[in-house]
Amino acid sequence: LDRRSDELARTLLDHLDQGQRGRLIDAMATVERLLTAQLVEIAAEDPTSEAARFCLRSYFAELDTRFDDGFDPDMSIRAEAGDLVPPAGLLLVAWLDGHPVGCGALKFHGRGPAEIKRMWVSPSLRGLALGRRMLRELERAADEAGATAVRLETNERLTEAIGLYRSFGYREVPAFNDEAYAHHWFEKVLAGRHDDTGAQHRALG
Repeated sequence: LDRRSDELARTLLDHLDQGQRGRLIDAMATVERLLTAQLVEIAAEDPTSEAARFCLRSYFAELDTRFDDGFDPDMSIRAEAGDLVPPAGLLLVAWLDGHPVGCGALKFHGRGPAEIKRMWVSPSLRGLALGRRMLRELERAADEAGATAVRLETNERLTEAIGLYRSFGYREVPAFNDEAYAHHWFEKVLAGRHDDTGAQHRALG
């Protein structure tokens, strides 16, 4: 069966010129990447775990290469492990085949706006909407925790992130903190669809 399948594939390719074969290979690679993206799972993670530390190290390292003057976590607004565990906050990690490939965090402030922090996706999976999935999960978690809105700040060098936030309905607002590396501050009001669920969850917790 394998031999016959290979023969059929060769027959189909015989009628394609070099350019068409190249486009077919590119299309097959795109299909493979899109299918791979569907295997990614996002779940809450202990911020002290090795997977969490790997994601945060990768996030800091990328910022250090992209910012004009580098990046020093000690100069940035705090988002330590203790800030990212309930009820203070939450850390989500994206997994693929048992490996961490992305992260995103929240800092809660009661029913006030929750802060989105530490959004990062592995370069190998960019362009597959994983950042959109992570942002959607963070919004859902903030909504369920009772937050009325979400806020974030970002650097002008992170143009992809800025485009993502604007496409998700975030509006630019005046600075609401003194983050040393921020040039833009954004906010989005949450729909509050999960208020009852969140209240039940907090009562059971």
